[in-house]
Amino acid sequence: MKATRRLVSLFVLLVAVLSIVEVKTANAAPSAAQCKEERRLGLNACKPVVYGRPPSPQCCQRIRVTHIECVCPVVTPKLAALIDVNRAIRVIEGCGRRVPRHFKCGSITTP
Repeated sequence: MKATRRLVSLFVLLVAVLSIVEVKTANAAPSAAQCKEERRLGLNACKPVVYGRPPSPQCCQRIRVTHIECVCPVVTPKLAALIDVNRAIRVIEGCGRRVPRHFKCGSITTP
């Protein structure tokens, strides 16, 4: 149970940080069902990252395409405290996505 919670936490934070850069303003916001599916796909693709493995090409792809609107609402301070934010940022940037300085999911600086 604890490992699953850490896995979910890490993925959510990874996707949240990564998704910030590529919010597409021309598209409508994804539906609740679409967001749930994006989170499910991302968790499955990035599960090995939680156990210290490098992200797979599939994980990096999920990180690049997941909408920030789907991830930020589930990121809480308690969830963020469970992971190493610096490692999450390194993983995200290693997948080719830029992370803005001082970005916090849900803050007024969120695009």
